[in-house]
Amino acid sequence: MPRKPVRAPTSAAAAARTAPHEVRIIGGQWRRSRLPVADRPGLRPTPDRVRETLFNWLASRAGAGGGELPGWHCLDLFAGTGALGFEAASRGAASVLLCEHEPSLVAQLKATRERLGAEAVQVQRGDGVAQLERAAPASLHVVFVDPPFDQLALYQRALRAVKPALRPEGVVYLESDRAWDEEALAPHGLQVLRHLRAGAVHAHLLAPLPAA
Repeated sequence: MPRKPVRAPTSAAAAARTAPHEVRIIGGQWRRSRLPVADRPGLRPTPDRVRETLFNWLASRAGAGGGELPGWHCLDLFAGTGALGFEAASRGAASVLLCEHEPSLVAQLKATRERLGAEAVQVQRGDGVAQLERAAPASLHVVFVDPPFDQLALYQRALRAVKPALRPEGVVYLESDRAWDEEALAPHGLQVLRHLRAGAVHAHLLAPLPAA
């Protein structure tokens, strides 16, 4: 039976009361390891249910059993807690680059990397979209796009830059507070493969449109 959707907080104060102080890695070698969640405005780790579904989607694309992503190259543009990137590394990704602008979060990500011994993970402070724009063509299996919900300009910048960096089988994970449809995505050469709504969160798996 599907779980009852979580009701979105109605105010910043409510969001602060309901925000978790840690999240857990769901699968792979660091399964059940906990990641701290700083009390910062706009920091919104992807819920466990959504991450579990997302990594099932990705593993299906990878063609590997057990939810693994062997050999994958991943870029997380707005890392925050690092939940998406560390989950990918836990499941066998060959490389994961976590980009984060906030210095305190960068320090936290580096501390988690050291604690887990996550050699496949790199942490970089700065503009994740700029890093995406510099990525080698056709080099990435997955790009995680999960900025603060109210930053539409960041969504648009990321979606404009993502297609050239994807491998032929590459995908984009897009998390938002609304569903992105064909009209919004087609100008970026992208289409929706999968979509999930969990409370206030809309999770999308995107892929490039086939060549005409």
